[in-house]
Amino acid sequence: MAFEGLSSRLQNVFGKLKGKGKVTEDDVNEAMREVRLALLEADVNFKVVKEFVSKVKEKAVGQELAKSFTPGMAVIDIVNKELTELMGGTQSKLAKANKPPTVIMMAGLQGAGKTTTSGKLAKLLQKQNHKPLLVAADIYRPAAIKQLQVLGEQIKVPVFALGDKANPVDIAKQALEHAKEEHLDYVIIDTAGRLHIDEALMDELRQVHAAVNPDEVLLVVDSMTGQDAVNVAESFHQQLSLTGVVLTKLDGDTRGGAALSVKAVTGCPIKFAAMGEKIDSLEPFHPERMASRILGMGDMLSLIEKAQSSIDSEKAAELERKMRRAEFTFEDFLEQMEQVRKMGPLDQILDMLPGMGKVKGMKDLKVDEKQMGRVEAIIRSMTREEKQRPEILNASRRKRIAAGSGTSIQDVNKLIKQFEDMRKMMKQFSSMMGGAKKKGKMPKGFKFPF
Repeated sequence: MAFEGLSSRLQNVFGKLKGKGKVTEDDVNEAMREVRLALLEADVNFKVVKEFVSKVKEKAVGQELAKSFTPGMAVIDIVNKELTELMGGTQSKLAKANKPPTVIMMAGLQGAGKTTTSGKLAKLLQKQNHKPLLVAADIYRPAAIKQLQVLGEQIKVPVFALGDKANPVDIAKQALEHAKEEHLDYVIIDTAGRLHIDEALMDELRQVHAAVNPDEVLLVVDSMTGQDAVNVAESFHQQLSLTGVVLTKLDGDTRGGAALSVKAVTGCPIKFAAMGEKIDSLEPFHPERMASRILGMGDMLSLIEKAQSSIDSEKAAELERKMRRAEFTFEDFLEQMEQVRKMGPLDQILDMLPGMGKVKGMKDLKVDEKQMGRVEAIIRSMTREEKQRPEILNASRRKRIAAGSGTSIQDVNKLIKQFEDMRKMMKQFSSMMGGAKKKGKMPKGFKFPF
C-alpha cells in the first residue's frame, strides 16, 4: 500500500497531539522530531525534510496555533497543507495545444514502465472522449514496438510504427502528419530509454523534441526506486526541460520518498500516478488528496470518482433497496463483486476511506485474488434458483456445487455461512453505522468472504 510506513508513523505522532487541550512548543518540537524521522525513513530527500519541518514549526508555534480551540488538530491541518504544497499544491493538468493534435513525449529509463504508461495514458484520454495516437519511436529495445502494438489493439487505439530500422525523428514527424490527416487530437510518443542516462540518449531525445515541439514532456519514473527516481528526474529535467512526471508502481511503494521529493527537487509537477498493473490504473495525481490519505483522513473524492466511473447507478440503487430489506441474493453478490473489481484492488479502495488504517483488522487486510476466484466459481456452480434462494441449499446441493466449482464442501459451507452473516449484518446496517463504526471496529465476527 502506498505510503504505508509513513502514514502509520505520522498518524501515531498526531494521535498523541489530538487529545491535548493545550499544545506547548515542546510538544510541537517533539512531534516534529518524529515527523522528521518518519520522512527520512520514507526516503524523502534530506533538504526537502529540513525545509518541510522548518515551515511546519514556524507556523505551528506562531499565531495559527495560538488562535485555535483545538491546537492538536491545528498542527495536523498545518502538516496537511504543507504536505499538499510539497507535492505541488493543486492538480497539474495536461497541457492542450491551441490547434490539435496535442503532442506528448514520453521519456524515461528502461524498466520504468514507459511503454505500458503510454498505453495507460491513451486509455485515460480515450475515456475522456479524445482520439489518441500511440507512436512507436523506441527502435532499440527488442519487442518495444510489438508491445505497444499489442497494447493499442487491447484498448482499440491506433499505433503508428515504421519498424526498428527507421529514424526516431522521422517516425515522430510522420506520426504527427498522420494524426493531422486522421483528425486525431493527441499524439503520445513512446521514446527509447537506456539503463542509465547517457549523452547518446539525451541527444536523440533532444532531436525528437526539436522535430515535433511537444506540448508535454513527461518523465516516467519507478517510484519504488525512491531517491534514485528523484535523481533521474533531476538529470532529465536539466537536459530536456520536463513539463511533468508520471510515477509508476506507487501502489507498491510503502515509503513514498519519490512522490514527496520530486516536485520540491525538480520543480516538475507529478501529473499522473500508476496504482497497479491494469491498463486503467493510471490516475491524475491530486496532491491534496494524497496528503489526506497519508494522514489517515481518506480520499473520498477519488473513491466517489472511481465509483461513478465503474458502478451502474441504477443497479446500485436497486442493490441498496435489497440490502435494506435483506433480499440480497447470491446473484446480487456476484454482480457486486464484478462492480467492485472494476474499481480496482479492494485494499486500495479501503485505503481511501477516512480512518480505515485505525479500524481493527483493516490495516493487515490482504485480499486474496485466488479466494475471490473460488468464491466466484462456487456461485457460478449454483442454479439460478439456488442463487436467489440460498435457504434451499441442502447437503446434496452443496456437494454438487463443490464438485462443479472444483472446491471442497467446507469451502461451500464457509461461503454460505459468511453470506448469511452478511445478510444479517445488512439488516442491522443502520444500527451498525451508529454503533460499531464509532468504536472503530467491524461488527463482531464479520469477515469478508474473500
